[in-house]
Amino acid sequence: RLAGASVPRDWTAVADEIEELYARIMARRKTDDTPAALRRRLASRPLIDVDLHMHTDHSHDCATPVEVLLATAAERGLGAIAVTDHNEVSGALEAERKAEAFGVRVIVAEEVKTASQGEVIGLFIREKIPRGLTLAETVAEIKRQGGLVYVPHPFDRMHAVPDYEHLLGIIDDIDLIEVFNPRVAIGSFNEEAARFAEKYRIPAGVGSDSHVAQGLGTARVRMRDFDGPQEFLASIRDAELITSSGTLVYVQALKFLQTTATPARARKAVRDRRVRRASRKA
Repeated sequence: RLAGASVPRDWTAVADEIEELYARIMARRKTDDTPAALRRRLASRPLIDVDLHMHTDHSHDCATPVEVLLATAAERGLGAIAVTDHNEVSGALEAERKAEAFGVRVIVAEEVKTASQGEVIGLFIREKIPRGLTLAETVAEIKRQGGLVYVPHPFDRMHAVPDYEHLLGIIDDIDLIEVFNPRVAIGSFNEEAARFAEKYRIPAGVGSDSHVAQGLGTARVRMRDFDGPQEFLASIRDAELITSSGTLVYVQALKFLQTTATPARARKAVRDRRVRRASRKA
């Protein structure tokens, strides 16, 4: 007898229902359909380290100039970075224009705040996506631009995030899930993201989510070099995820000092000095 049932259930019928449920779940799992020719092409490429989540002073809560971000990324051995400013693409476009001088490649991206279902990152986009759209509308706009849908810190309940039901609603359009974010304070939230990615066979990504330059590269993906979103997606399926912990308090304190604790006039003076120093390294 099942809990709450008024009459005994036939176990054959129960087994059939469970098999049907599992079949529906399995049907939603992604398959790796990377062409063999693309796999062979990527296999000959060098390995590079990529940080998939970071911010510049084009985000409201970050004071890192683009030049400082690029110089630090080069110093940390990053071959490519995704610049994912909050509700803004201008920082990523500026970084892309200046990247060659620093020897770092930039993926133009944006971390978009949806109406009520948390944030989603669009990788390989060109145009700003407005905040306040529904999750489905935001995903559709990323796809319209030929970008990839990357869900950051999906189960970090310290912030507004999409719940399980909303994620299932866009599961077919999710290209990448962030399974480790060093700014997530409770480790089980990262673990839950990793389980979700594994369950639905969604490629896993990591990013520092750095709001200060000192945090860059604390989470990175080691993958074959790529050209464009499709090669990126094929490459990251075989990537190595490299993470470190123990930096949360340090980088959060630096973020507070560089933004809230520093008056606006002083921030500008500090910014100008940091840009000059970084530019000399280019």
